[in-house]
Amino acid sequence: MIPAEIMEQFKPGLVTSLSPLVRRITAPNASPMTGPGTNTYLIGHQEVAVIDPGMDDPEHIQTVAEACGGNLKWILVTHTHPDHSPGSQSLQALTGAPIYAHRVELQTVRDENFRCDYFLDEGDHIDCDEFTLTCLHTPGHALNHLCYFLEEEKLLLAGDMVMDGATVVIMPPDGGMTDYLTQIKRLKDMNIEALAPAHGRIMRPPKTILQEILDHRQVRENMVLDALKRINQPTTIPDIVEIVYQDVPKHLHKMAGNTVYAILLKLKDDNTVSGEEKEGIWTLIH
Repeated sequence: MIPAEIMEQFKPGLVTSLSPLVRRITAPNASPMTGPGTNTYLIGHQEVAVIDPGMDDPEHIQTVAEACGGNLKWILVTHTHPDHSPGSQSLQALTGAPIYAHRVELQTVRDENFRCDYFLDEGDHIDCDEFTLTCLHTPGHALNHLCYFLEEEKLLLAGDMVMDGATVVIMPPDGGMTDYLTQIKRLKDMNIEALAPAHGRIMRPPKTILQEILDHRQVRENMVLDALKRINQPTTIPDIVEIVYQDVPKHLHKMAGNTVYAILLKLKDDNTVSGEEKEGIWTLIH
């Protein structure tokens, strides 16, 4: 968890300058799942790109619009989860700026009312005199997840690929552990100097943080395998969660079950376990 004194930096309505090109305004949706809230990033000054307008809160959207000073040109979305994209339409109504996102539509948890004007994909660019943002398609947390790489500062606007003080939930079918790990490895190999997550503080050094994520995911995978060995018979996800997530409060076990399901699907791809449905029976292949 992020310390209380740090939370002061994320007060709703506060416009925080993080670098010559980047400002942050945090939406008023703090929770155990969103940390201090969803970060809305403003890139540039003469021409502004907003990344993740966040929740559709009138005061938050008004603050974002005013901070753009009439120069908003692009509304960019990392993915269409309900804490990231619902404010897009209201911000567009205030400013007239077009909305950009990946073309894939999520099937489960999503912003049901989301609409965009233009699709973005791997390698696309947002260019102006002040900056260049390069789009990276990074499925894993969500199939339509995009990161935006700010070339001038080697800063990755990372959405929910990373989260300050917590691990990212992977929820099939829109999320997948194999995809997530592939993308984390890919980001680790890039020349990135800092990570700007959708929730929490700027994170450095990137290679160390991304390796820690890979290590943590491997530990959890090993714990799932150990749990299956201990149970030593066909079993269910809740039974696995009880063993693997003893360090997590009971009220979060249902959410942890999504991650266990994602791990099991990866292990199935690896021909290590058999099973199909989240609510079904899973068996270790000896």
